[in-house]
Amino acid sequence: MILKRNLTDTLLRFSKFPVVGVFGPRQSGKTTLVKNVFKNHTYLNFEDPDTRDFAASDPKGFLKEYENSHGIILDEFQYVPQILSYIQLESDAKSRPGYFVVTGSQNFLMNQAVTQSLAGRIGILTLLPLSINELERNEILPVLNQLIVKGGYPRIYTENFSNEEFYPSYIHSYVERDIRQLINVENLSKFRKFMKLCAARIGQLLNVTDLAMNCGITQKTAESWLSILEASYIIFLLSPHHENFNKRVIKKPKLFFYDTGLAGSLLGLTSAKEMGISSFRGHLFENLIIADFYKQFYNQGLPVPLYFWRDKNGYIEIDCIVNQGTRLVPIEIKSGATIQSNLFNSLERWNELAQADPANGYLIYGGELTQSRQKGNIVSWEEAGSLIKNL
Repeated sequence: MILKRNLTDTLLRFSKFPVVGVFGPRQSGKTTLVKNVFKNHTYLNFEDPDTRDFAASDPKGFLKEYENSHGIILDEFQYVPQILSYIQLESDAKSRPGYFVVTGSQNFLMNQAVTQSLAGRIGILTLLPLSINELERNEILPVLNQLIVKGGYPRIYTENFSNEEFYPSYIHSYVERDIRQLINVENLSKFRKFMKLCAARIGQLLNVTDLAMNCGITQKTAESWLSILEASYIIFLLSPHHENFNKRVIKKPKLFFYDTGLAGSLLGLTSAKEMGISSFRGHLFENLIIADFYKQFYNQGLPVPLYFWRDKNGYIEIDCIVNQGTRLVPIEIKSGATIQSNLFNSLERWNELAQADPANGYLIYGGELTQSRQKGNIVSWEEAGSLIKNL
């Protein structure tokens, strides 16, 4: 079963670049996508030891071996980053749009390699796990609590993996394979504990000192491990918007996971029933929506202009701010399925401080209704999966 991915059209559009890069977490569907879009390209995987050794020991000979191909897909290219220098020479010597397609799952290693070798020659895209809209397009969208627990990794849907089967294995292989390569972690169980502590702090202001203390590590180590989790597309940090509107504002970021299924597994949540009564449900619902916004921007090949806003005392908070350049779009996210007038309180206070039009504000909630009201726009969680392109 090949799933329809929203990045497909953007990927075709970016194939005018000499090199196209598709980056994202392991198991997000990168290989399936590029092989499906570039059907006539020769596929090579640098996780294969023989292929990796050939490319690393003789990069010129490696590329020459496939010079008559329609194109080349280099999967997990970060294992042989030096190959990019030779790809640069090939790209400069021959005009072949979309000839090289590279994928990878370790962000900071890739960014460093790309910056050094392919600046201006590569179109970079990010593929995250399945979005709400993609699940809906493929007619596999679960009910809300089940979606939060299952997450969006494609194999859960295409191969009928249960959460208990997929996520512990994913976490184990991620820690054992990627973390050992990236940093020298003497105690892997502590790193797993660190991941669980991060999951328990979803939607909260990042407190590195607290994380370090509860994990029994130094603050420097905690900062390093957070960077690793970011680089591996496990977590992201949502920055605060610094427009103060005559009030002091919070300047710490908030912590989120790219996938709620992974976060839920770290929290020990394995069923929709457990999710329905969990104290983490509200934070995980907020995570689901904000992570989906990231997917919507990435699937269009756009940078992500998302922030949150909170005053210094925490009296007023807007869960998500979309910076459109000419205007700021405030979005409140509430997990309940019932609309109550007090859910608009933060939006009303924001509109008063920012002197903004209520018609430009949105309330996303866990119900099914989508309509415009005097205090702002109500959007169901399903419709939120297409909100960004409709702003």
